[in-house]
Amino acid sequence: MSELLRIDNLSAGYGEAVVLTGISVTLGEGQTLALLGRNGTGKTTLINTLAGATRQHGGSITLGAGSAAVALHKLAPHQRAAAGIGWVPQERNIFKSLTVHENLTAVERVGKWNAQRVYEMFPRLAERKGNLGTQLSGGEQQMLAVGRALVVNPKLLLLDEPLEGLAPIIVEELLRAIRRITQDEGLAAIIVEQHPQAILAISDEAVVLDHGTVVHADTAAALRLQPEVLERLLGVAR
Repeated sequence: MSELLRIDNLSAGYGEAVVLTGISVTLGEGQTLALLGRNGTGKTTLINTLAGATRQHGGSITLGAGSAAVALHKLAPHQRAAAGIGWVPQERNIFKSLTVHENLTAVERVGKWNAQRVYEMFPRLAERKGNLGTQLSGGEQQMLAVGRALVVNPKLLLLDEPLEGLAPIIVEELLRAIRRITQDEGLAAIIVEQHPQAILAISDEAVVLDHGTVVHADTAAALRLQPEVLERLLGVAR
């Protein structure tokens, strides 16, 4: 398996405030990484740093390997998107004054993912393609945010708490979609989530952050079978 992402000794934060220190993580092509930790441990900062939305104080981020490798840390956010980063932030950041269809086609790039494929995966969006972003429910906005990231046709999808605050039926629908995107379609992803068991079940690797550093790294399958570790690091009841 070829290496897709390498993070070496990364430190980053906001302004002069350093949130992440000494982060080193690798991810192979087509793999999914569950990024776990209690609130305030740096998970969102790491996702934002990969997308180019923080200040990097040290270390490097490389996307791809060999002659195709790109020094991601040297690129502006829009250049990282062009290099292959698809980002679904907590805030979703859809264009609320545009219709569903306009949201998708405004950022669409040539590739296997297009608006029609997004509609097939999320039939709710197909039914509401003429609706403005302001007319969508929270779950529909999240589906649209995922769809917008996909039609950029990224190499790596970043999902920051995609299930947060959603009704159980929507959570199940989104989990099925994420499973299809990652396991069936083979798109590499890093997923931040407060419900570890749900994400570990569809991930290959797992990293736990605490106070801005990596405190545990293992396969997702192994971590699922270590309830004592989940309880100690995440406060998850056995």
